[in-house]
Amino acid sequence: MVLSLLALALAPGLAIAFFIYTRDKYDREPLRNLAFSFLLGVVSTLPAILIQTSLQPVLDAWLSPYSVSYYVLLAFVLVAMSEEGSKFMMLRLYAYRQPAFDEPFDGIIYSVMVSMGFATFENIWYVLENGFATGVMRMFLSVPAHAAFGVLMGFHAGLAKFDKHKPVLRLLTGVLLAVVFHGAFDFFLFLQKNPNVTRYISTGMLAFGSLVCYWIAMRLAWRAIRIHQNLSKEVFENP
Repeated sequence: MVLSLLALALAPGLAIAFFIYTRDKYDREPLRNLAFSFLLGVVSTLPAILIQTSLQPVLDAWLSPYSVSYYVLLAFVLVAMSEEGSKFMMLRLYAYRQPAFDEPFDGIIYSVMVSMGFATFENIWYVLENGFATGVMRMFLSVPAHAAFGVLMGFHAGLAKFDKHKPVLRLLTGVLLAVVFHGAFDFFLFLQKNPNVTRYISTGMLAFGSLVCYWIAMRLAWRAIRIHQNLSKEVFENP
């Protein structure tokens, strides 16, 4: 039973990582770099957990869990900013510095690898704790969502690498997009725990709001992949 749940938890992150790897058709990255980026994604869970466990009591003491502002800070700052910030730190400190990072699409490749390392470790925890149904739900929602956030971050990291004028602005744009969509996705889910909100808005409508954020992030991510793929094609077919 445990092995089956473990396989279920590992499958989506590894499958998405492989899918993104196959999208890199012209100058594939060294497998060693990709594997290390994935492992750094696992490591990135540690600062995120440390930040969340340290600041959660502060948030609980400062705001009532029955207020909407509580869930705004919980979703966008405590969760999204700590998690996407931790992923970005690993991307910036390792992959961004590698000589193999030599085209904009590599930003997406490495960012997704880090994101899938993070999401896979997180998924193992949730699935072993909550069982098969949680694993299936996260396979189609939470893990792909982490991938989409990673693509958005990586798209701008890829541009930043080759922008001599505004690299910092591009990097910050990628992090901000990831935080906004991650926070919005979680915000509607977290609001389902607030009786003051569910008194007026059904949990189904809140779940729909989260799915809309998920859909928009996925659409933007797919568009970002196509843009960088076309750029790679232009560079390598017409040097």
